[in-house]
Amino acid sequence: MAEPFYITTAIAYPNGRPHIGHAYEAIAADAIARFQRAMGRDVRLVTGTDEHGLKMDQTARKLGRDTFEFATEMSNYFRDMCAALNISYDAFRRTTEDQHKAASVAIWQAMAAAGDLYLDRYEGWYSVRDEAFYDESELQDGEGGQRLSPQGTPVEWTVEESWFFRLSKYRDYLIELNETPGFLEPESRRNEVLAFLKGNELRDLSVSRTSFDWGVPVPGSPGHVMYVWVDALTTYLTGIGFPEREGDFSRFWPANLHLIGKDIVRFHTVYWPAFLKSAGLPAPKAVFGHGFLLHRGEKMSKSLGNVVDPLELAEQFGVDQLRYFLLREVSFGQDGSYSAEAIVTRCNAELANSFGNLAQRSLSMIFKNLDGQLSAFVPTEADLVLLDAVNTACAREFPAAFAKLDLSGAIEAWMKAVFACNQYVDEQAPWALRKSDPERMRVVLMTLFSVVRSLAIAIRPVVPNSADRLLDQMGIPAQNRDFAALAASDWLQALVNSNFVLEQPVGVFPRLELPAEEAAD
Repeated sequence: MAEPFYITTAIAYPNGRPHIGHAYEAIAADAIARFQRAMGRDVRLVTGTDEHGLKMDQTARKLGRDTFEFATEMSNYFRDMCAALNISYDAFRRTTEDQHKAASVAIWQAMAAAGDLYLDRYEGWYSVRDEAFYDESELQDGEGGQRLSPQGTPVEWTVEESWFFRLSKYRDYLIELNETPGFLEPESRRNEVLAFLKGNELRDLSVSRTSFDWGVPVPGSPGHVMYVWVDALTTYLTGIGFPEREGDFSRFWPANLHLIGKDIVRFHTVYWPAFLKSAGLPAPKAVFGHGFLLHRGEKMSKSLGNVVDPLELAEQFGVDQLRYFLLREVSFGQDGSYSAEAIVTRCNAELANSFGNLAQRSLSMIFKNLDGQLSAFVPTEADLVLLDAVNTACAREFPAAFAKLDLSGAIEAWMKAVFACNQYVDEQAPWALRKSDPERMRVVLMTLFSVVRSLAIAIRPVVPNSADRLLDQMGIPAQNRDFAALAASDWLQALVNSNFVLEQPVGVFPRLELPAEEAAD
């Protein structure tokens, strides 16, 4: 049985429509999931929407909407985003679902059974926008005396009866966990969390609210609903069947990777592992806090008028082009910037001009000069040098970098192989060999067919639709498009034996044009 791999995105808060940050995280998670499938793993990718909490309730009320109906509409926008961006999730979970409520009750009862919940009175600072509690020492001053959270969001003084979780009990455990190599990456996030854990007295956490009722009711405590982060984080369990303990849950928990934005690292590396430890469940194996996407180097905000709908970008430039740009352009874990010009420039230079042109030229010459007929060949030293370089990039360097979540580094290794192939075409000049040495031309073209296949298989997690359209044209069976297929030595002979004949190829990476309004700026 294949080794399991469980990856999650953050559970999106749908009080507004999806933005480019949501799209970036979903695309990255999907590419990682597709990569792990191509490596032979049994993968589960879970995403969804976190629909409870005061902020959601307030937004619906301001619009004069029923909160559940509003949540359903907004959740559907996130589901639509996943469909449009080709996100291959295995489960999309809503926190308003009955199964999820049962899972939240189950983890609450487990924490209560451990003696980690007690009733008291909460007095302190709360950010509605972050759905987070903050200590006085963490606050900063804003305009007009407004106190602000570390994220720059307004906080308000809150006083109410609350259930508390004994977070302070788990301080030593949390320090040890976050010091564990590989648990929290990148290093800068780990340093921040450890500074918080070591530099502060870890206070018990308020985990219920009585000032509103839009949430999962606390069992046996009328008038209390669970703190939204208890509820939201439990979605990672719900996505694989919890509160059932058998089947997918026993197979896939603990999660291999929680992929989240850097602004919610504390919830996933302090609160969540403590809840799990209390409930008798293991912590996730890894948490990765990626950076933010900036528009032309600026944070996106409605007031600046630079908020961009990711689906509009995908429609303008192509889904695979957007996926490629975001994973290639941004060093994963750091902040990155994007613009229409950057997307067009990067995709034209690398997808259209370099790889797309390589594939189109190579297949066109086979169609034209060999009547589309494939055949076995004996490579010369020059061919072997290229075949070895491409195999090293596609079968070793790309997978090694992707496994370490160095996504842009993996694509960089792939691009170097593409450049080597284009240099080989220029040096071998197969168009000139047609008359002078047709047998040598055949070997060169079969070498090119081989390397294009390898390059297309390797880049599939990033640009799945485009790579598959290319591999379809090349006659490569769907079941032979994973990384194990790169090691096969008999694939070409099998294709020859199947009597496959290459038809007139169709390009899969058209050149992009800058929208008129962008070009005019």
